[in-house]
Amino acid sequence: MSVRELDAVKQEAFGGRVLEVLNDACLGLMTSIGHQTGLFDLMAGLAPSTGEEIARAAGLDERYVREWLGCMVVAGFVEYDPEERTYVLPPEHAASLTRAAGPDNLAGMMPFLAMMGEVEQELLGHFRTGGGMPYSAYPRFQRLQAEETARVYDLALVDAIVPLVDGLTERLRAGIDAVDIGTGQGHAVTVLARAFPRSRFTGIDISEEGIAAARAAAAELGLRNARFEVADSATLTGEYDLVTAFDVIHDLARPTRTLAAVAGALRPDGVFLMGDIAASSELAENIGHPLAPALYTFSTFYCMTVSLGEGGEGLGTVWGEQTARRMLATAGFRSVEAKRVEGDVLNLYYVARLDGAAADG
Repeated sequence: MSVRELDAVKQEAFGGRVLEVLNDACLGLMTSIGHQTGLFDLMAGLAPSTGEEIARAAGLDERYVREWLGCMVVAGFVEYDPEERTYVLPPEHAASLTRAAGPDNLAGMMPFLAMMGEVEQELLGHFRTGGGMPYSAYPRFQRLQAEETARVYDLALVDAIVPLVDGLTERLRAGIDAVDIGTGQGHAVTVLARAFPRSRFTGIDISEEGIAAARAAAAELGLRNARFEVADSATLTGEYDLVTAFDVIHDLARPTRTLAAVAGALRPDGVFLMGDIAASSELAENIGHPLAPALYTFSTFYCMTVSLGEGGEGLGTVWGEQTARRMLATAGFRSVEAKRVEGDVLNLYYVARLDGAAADG
């Protein structure tokens, strides 16, 4: 057995890559701070300002803001004038860091990094013992997820995602019955209910906290065509013209049962609109995916682990387009189309029907 000779150039290059990972991991946490404190949003509207001026305008402690600004400057996020001792956030950078950027605001994803750090030690134990963690181990997840998905729904759900299904906009305007499974805090339902007042929308989720928040939001908006129930999607009952599931199926303990329940609840001309991870079920095909390391990390720290924690299938990164199509076919869907929304690199949207033919609207 021969020992592979060490390639010094390759070793040095990889050492540099690992150092880059360390710096970027720290930068991710500081970017999370900038998002949660509103510093990026504030600085986007400021002329070059001193640290004291920025802290005062943000209502924050100057010493902490100064240290945060130091990180942002050395990372190239914020520009610094050493003579004037002023800082400025370039508009080209604000386009990826502020709430005004909508779905392009990547800073909004960074709080998930800290959330994963909160469960790291418990996760280490499961590497040795197997099993998983309950949903309750992630008390911040639903709030973070609600903020993240709202950025997409507010901009694209009515005008870009719904039109992926031929004739669906017209049917919703006329009035149909729809249910959103794994609705979380119900933002998708409230967006649709406001846009299509003649249709009737239900949102279901196993989280009592999420459903309470959804009911409160619908009541505040005065929506009479939206209701929410605490329920397991695997036991879905009733009859619907539209079932939606956005970024949820791969997290479920019983995705196979859920898809079968969805098929059983659809009316003959109904449609299942499922948004889920745009990745492959084959590892080799995910090499080069712009979000591949993040997807495997999120799966390990949350998606797979929560499913296993509920005694479920733990799909995690086994889920991908191939698995999605296979599971939809097993559930009884004869027609499945996978579509993309421009600018959405994270999701594929599956339009699934039972009869194998597109609806005529």
